[in-house]
Amino acid sequence: MIAVHNLTKTYTGNTVLNIDHLEIPKGNSFGLVGNNGAGKTTLFSALLDLIKPTSGHIENNGIKVNESEEWKSVTAAFIDETFLIGYLTAEEYFYFIGELRGQNKADVDALLSNFEDFFHGEILGQKKYLRDLSKGNQKKVGIIASFIGNPEVIILDEPFANLDPTTQIRLKKIIKELSANPEITVLVSSHDLMHVTEVCDRIVVLDKGEVVKDIATSEETLRELEAHFNK
Repeated sequence: MIAVHNLTKTYTGNTVLNIDHLEIPKGNSFGLVGNNGAGKTTLFSALLDLIKPTSGHIENNGIKVNESEEWKSVTAAFIDETFLIGYLTAEEYFYFIGELRGQNKADVDALLSNFEDFFHGEILGQKKYLRDLSKGNQKKVGIIASFIGNPEVIILDEPFANLDPTTQIRLKKIIKELSANPEITVLVSSHDLMHVTEVCDRIVVLDKGEVVKDIATSEETLRELEAHFNK
């Protein structure tokens, strides 16, 4: 379980995150939506201990993320291309992440073989550095790298951005398959209300850093979200 307690983040007197309490049970497929500046990436960054909250804390499997690193062995994420290492090829990067996760090359190759359709012949065997790939292909690498090592918590920030429609459809299938595993918690942020509604069992709306809606996904969810953002 992930639990947020009295969490705030303030920059130069401007509060960008203010969440009293939020729980994400194990096995949940959790969507986070909101306009630019709503605090989505800030929340994920705090969850990954990339930024220090002004007050409060976040727990991952009962561990305060800012006090211990034990949660890191079961948690993986792709926030943006800064998570990549630009001077490596895709294969070198995958194997590097594998080493960090205690996986050998055979383990990594076995995982990658499941995503040939998603890669669409544009990632493996290209002999290109990651920095020379398109934004969309960089995203493909980062997303699949986050699956290495059997993480129990997977965090994806705007995973559908910069992907072509075919790849978006394939990614939705991948996320749904991950979410079907009760041992895996998937957290997805997105500007695309339709995509996040299709892949998440629960959706939280952030507005100026505060939770303004917490919805169990149903047939009415997309219309409810569209109505909220069309005010």
